[in-house]
Amino acid sequence: QVQLVESGGGLVQAGGSLRLSCAASGRTFSSYAVGWFRQAPGKEREFVAAISWRGDNTYYADSVKGRFTISRDNAKNTVYLQMNSLKPEDTAAYYCAADLWGVYGLRTPTEYDYWGQGTQVTVSS
Repeated sequence: QVQLVESGGGLVQAGGSLRLSCAASGRTFSSYAVGWFRQAPGKEREFVAAISWRGDNTYYADSVKGRFTISRDNAKNTVYLQMNSLKPEDTAAYYCAADLWGVYGLRTPTEYDYWGQGTQVTVSS
């Protein structure tokens, strides 16, 4: 079992930055791909970014390319989502998820085995 806890959300002005963290239990975290998804009120959960279990493959939604960066630090059992140039449309609850040995299909939420509880990001205009 893997437990995931997101943190780092908050209120930020448009154009600003936030760094989200996804902290996981266990040293075997290094065997899991991690994805970030977001969900705004009244909308479906959508893919944001993902990183493969080795960290050598990253994926981004078109809406965040060039603005968001996903990275991982296995020594700290943590995956980060650096969010720059934030826009009001980035406002959502952000969730991280883990997929054992994941490399492909990481844009699809059904690929993931474990989910965190989410952290709220609100971007004001």
